[in-house]
Amino acid sequence: MKPTLLILAGGMGSRYGGLKQFDPIGPNGETVIDYSIYDAVAVGFGKVVFVIRRYFEDAFRKMMDHKFDRLVKTVYAYQELDVCVNGFELPAGRKKPWGTGHALLTAEGVIDEPFAVINADDFYGSGSFKIMADYLSTPGRSDDEYSMIGYTLRNTLSEYGCVCRGVCRVDKEMLLRKIVEREKVDKAGDSVRYFDECGQEQHLTGDEVVSMNFWGFKPSIFDYLQSLFKQFLKEHGDDLDSEFFIPTAVDHLIVSGKIQVKVLMTEERWFGITYRDDRAIATTAVNKLIEQGRYPERLW
Repeated sequence: MKPTLLILAGGMGSRYGGLKQFDPIGPNGETVIDYSIYDAVAVGFGKVVFVIRRYFEDAFRKMMDHKFDRLVKTVYAYQELDVCVNGFELPAGRKKPWGTGHALLTAEGVIDEPFAVINADDFYGSGSFKIMADYLSTPGRSDDEYSMIGYTLRNTLSEYGCVCRGVCRVDKEMLLRKIVEREKVDKAGDSVRYFDECGQEQHLTGDEVVSMNFWGFKPSIFDYLQSLFKQFLKEHGDDLDSEFFIPTAVDHLIVSGKIQVKVLMTEERWFGITYRDDRAIATTAVNKLIEQGRYPERLW
């Protein structure tokens, strides 16, 4: 059975100032999503599921429909505020949905096979998709053995400012034990610095393993998420800014002994589009990869 690629494309792009999912970075109008799908199809993913918002569905379908028809099956799931809440009374004034864990949960009805999860605005590199496809396609693993692509911290830093990174603690068998969020991470000479919760400068080597939210799951994750999301709404549902995140849910399941997450290391360099200025950086990086023969000048 071929694995599925789930793309979280429902973000409203508030920091970016628009729907960044649609901005071209390739020479013929290709978006970050185009490159992710190209890489995924090349290594054997058999279906793509887009998690989107209904308010931009027409524009999204205009961009994506029929582009990949001959290559891969495409399906849509919709992340709306009132989806998957199971009778929870929505708080007055809440506008946005409930975060990445909620987005993942909305796809339960369209996925029955092992699947990977990525962000729509992150470029992960072809090698990362190959590693994940091989892992998801290998038979014999239990339903509660999941995976995550691990990046070397120095390969995820920006030349233009600070970033936030989830630094991973792994054991000798490369099983994930915890993800610790670090803020204001940037280069500092030959090392990497960040600022802790007290505002104190701390240093890392740059060789640390970090998560860029490239996950590999089995359908069993949905039952776990249903239970955790119900508890989340009970405890935090009245907070208008609360969000139910995938890493938080995964961390809880690891600590409780319900799952294992294998960290699959990649040598790829990550880049993403968070702010408007990031688009020029992404375009330059893609052009270099085309020059190196990693991608054709025209994908489709």
